[in-house]
Amino acid sequence: MTETSTQPFSFRFRGSSFDNMVETLGGAFGAFDAAPIGRSQNFHWGLDFSVADTAVLLTGYHEAEFQFNIEPTADTTEYLSIVVPRSGGMGVAYGSRVAEAGQGKLLLYNNFEPDSVIMHGQSNVIDELLINWSVILQTIGQTFEIPFSGSLDLLPELDLSTPAGRTIGNLTETIAIGMRDDGPLLQSPIAMAHMTQALADLVVRMVPNRLSHFLDKGPALIAPRHVRKAIEFMQANIDQPITMPKVAEAAGVSSRALETGFRAFRGTSPAAYLLTLRLRAARQDLLDPESTDTMKAICLKWGFFHFGRFSAVYKSTYGEYPSDTRKRVGRRYAGA
Repeated sequence: MTETSTQPFSFRFRGSSFDNMVETLGGAFGAFDAAPIGRSQNFHWGLDFSVADTAVLLTGYHEAEFQFNIEPTADTTEYLSIVVPRSGGMGVAYGSRVAEAGQGKLLLYNNFEPDSVIMHGQSNVIDELLINWSVILQTIGQTFEIPFSGSLDLLPELDLSTPAGRTIGNLTETIAIGMRDDGPLLQSPIAMAHMTQALADLVVRMVPNRLSHFLDKGPALIAPRHVRKAIEFMQANIDQPITMPKVAEAAGVSSRALETGFRAFRGTSPAAYLLTLRLRAARQDLLDPESTDTMKAICLKWGFFHFGRFSAVYKSTYGEYPSDTRKRVGRRYAGA
């Protein structure tokens, strides 16, 4: 295929057939279905992407509008997409609701959620930074200390004229520059991990979402003494088979009062809070490149006596299986 003179960048993948573009995107993203909006003859397009452990940078170009959807499969990676239009625009549809990115506006969405995606405009050029959803889930766990599942309900449109929009937009652009053309971030996996973690933290804290009301409570909402005593007891006995009556006894209150206190000041049940502590401890061991403990030893160390259940809960919390975490850490430090 020859590159057309209208394409603004040099793309590794390019062509002049809509069907060929669909075939290329399908190979990259799985079950991919697309249709042009209007005439599709001489549909010039270009595509390039850079891949790291925690993120993928996708830059795409096309001359005419089209619409597509991706049906997630068991092998589809879940991610947060931050869309930065260079020209043209992009929209995602959730039923009758549509969110769009364009001049001066970013688009944020989880790839498992939209019904369809629309690429707007002529000679459209889009940068799309895909942050692995496990990074978002890890940030949620560290920020709110509560178990989480389901949709984050992020505000999908972000105005670049606002402080939050400028901050997130600038960091997104910095990461994109560092990844593009086999950039320096791809040569430093540790730096890449830190920058994507920082971006995830900004998104969770600065973009309105389902958990934002916990941030609004601020540090003034200090948990009462019995809740703090219960947490101290959990942390001191995290590797033991703790029951909630034992925790309540250590805190000097009834089980009902313990439950009420955790619901009011931690937004979750005491049992779920203990599970979060244990999962975090197990994850820290899995992320330790110097650890020689087996997966079974780590499970038993932190009070998980059924590996299958541990693996399922870990996946729902961090977006990846414990074995994936260990493999990823091994690759990161082998190439560092």
